[in-house]
Order: sequence, then C-alpha cells, then structure tokens
Amino acid sequence: MWAYVLRRILATFPVLAVVAFVVFSILHIAPGDPAAIIAGDQATPQQIEAIRASLGLDRPFHEQFLIYVGNVLQGDFGTSIFSGVPVTRLFWQRVEPTIALTITTTIVTLLLAIPLGVLAAWKAGSWIDRAVMSFAVLGFSFPVFVVGYMLIFVFSIQLGWLPIQGYRPLADGFWPFLRHLILPSLALGLSFMALIARITRASVLEVLSQDHIRTVRAKGVPTRGLLFDHALPNAAVPILTIVGVGVAILLGGVVVTESVFAIPGLGRLVVDAILHRDYPVIQGVLLIFSAVYVLVNLVVDLLYVVFDPRIRY
Repeated sequence: MWAYVLRRILATFPVLAVVAFVVFSILHIAPGDPAAIIAGDQATPQQIEAIRASLGLDRPFHEQFLIYVGNVLQGDFGTSIFSGVPVTRLFWQRVEPTIALTITTTIVTLLLAIPLGVLAAWKAGSWIDRAVMSFAVLGFSFPVFVVGYMLIFVFSIQLGWLPIQGYRPLADGFWPFLRHLILPSLALGLSFMALIARITRASVLEVLSQDHIRTVRAKGVPTRGLLFDHALPNAAVPILTIVGVGVAILLGGVVVTESVFAIPGLGRLVVDAILHRDYPVIQGVLLIFSAVYVLVNLVVDLLYVVFDPRIRY
C-alpha cells in the first residue's frame, strides 16, 4: 500500500512542473507587452525597455522560467501590475469567499446527487429513473450564468427570500453567511450534481446485477442497507473518479458564478486581472487553481485503495 501511495505522490511533481511551465508561458503567448502596460501610453521606448529590464523580461525564456519557479517555491508569485500589491496578499484577501463557495457547493452536490443516483438505479426504468435522468440532462445543458440569473429572478426578485448578490463572512453570523451562498452554490453545483447523479446511477446499477448483491438480497437485508451498505461502497471508485474530474467544473464555474453574484473571491480576481492584463495575478491564481486540482485528484487516487484494496497491488 505504501509503495502505491509513494508512487502517486511522486507522480504529482512532474504534473505540477508542466502546469507551472504552461502557466508561465501565458505571459509570452498572450498579446501585449506587460512592460508597455505598466509604463502607460505616453511612455518612451527607453522607459519601456527599462521596465522590461527591471522585470527580467529581457532575459532568455528558460532563465525567466527558472527564476519564476524559484520564486514560487519560496511563496513569491510576483506583484500585481495594476495595483502594485503582491499576488500572495491578494490571494489571501480573496480566498475565503472562494473556499466557502466551493465547500458549500460540494456538500450540497454530494448530499443531493448521490442519493438521487442510487434511487434512479434502484427504480431503473420507472418514472423516477426517467425524472432523475431528465434532470441530469437539463442540468448539464444549462450554463452556470443562465442558471444563476434564473435563480436570482425567482428567489430574489420575485419571492424576495434570498439576497441578489454579495458575500457575508462567517464572522457576521452563520445565517447571513449561508443566505448569501445558497443561490451561488445551487447555480455552480447544478452541472456537477447532474454529472455525479448519472455516474452514480450507472455504477450502482452495475453492482446491483452482481451475484453477491443477489445473495445479500436473499438474506432479507432491508432495501436501505442493501443500497447504501453494500451496493454504494462497491460502486464508489467510478463515483470518486468523477468527483475528482468535477473539481475542474467547480474551478471553472467559480469564475462565472462569482461574477454573476458579485462575490469578491478568486474567480472575480481573475476576471479583473484579465480585464487589466495583470499577468502576474493571472499566472498566480491559475497556478494555485491547477495545483488544487492536481492535489484533489491525488487524494482521490489515494482513496481508491480504501474502497478497492486490489488497487494497492
């Protein structure tokens, strides 16, 4: 087992190195000169060249990359071109809303999607199954911003139950904190929920046709125990896989969701940085998002051995 864990951990380092290279290359691939942006429209060529030299942009590409990696390993992601604030400080100022939104979305998604998928598998071919699968198709078809505006129109404008936009930190009280996250979490989690419900149904349906489930059923085990104590754990590996893949959906959807609901998180920070061509901020946040995605998939890989011990060998 420990050999498997060590192999999976070591495998993440080359992935993170490739991610860092791709993210760093954005500065050179994207149109525009960061030095010219900093200098302004009235700057002379000599002033632009001086700024390029101060940023190290006049050095060879490989040398710039090695310097960038060395700084990142020390926790230095550069300084914002637009505000002059270190990217690390901007990250810590904006990370709380994004973490809160991601956690609440994941909790809501798993609590709803997995039982729906199990129920659809148990009632395969019935109207319940068709209703769940129709929900899955619709949930995957609507973009996040469309769902967000629909939820705002119904629950905020028409019914007045929930706030339209904004964010309240947990320090202001649990209910104000939760009220501002309900609609964003539903909007962000709908496509993720649809995906997990579909995969759960397919995995549980396959397990229910196996011999050991027939034996458990013949012993008179109640339906709830049959589904959640026997069938679901044996169907967990595909579900874990899709949860890891779905993190990409959440990270991409955070950018749109925070813009729709005016949440001052990392997604909103990325949008503002793109509008201002603030390359250090874009690079820093993208690198952090990519690292989170890689680490989540590492955790998923390590959880495989819990549900299927054969994998460790």
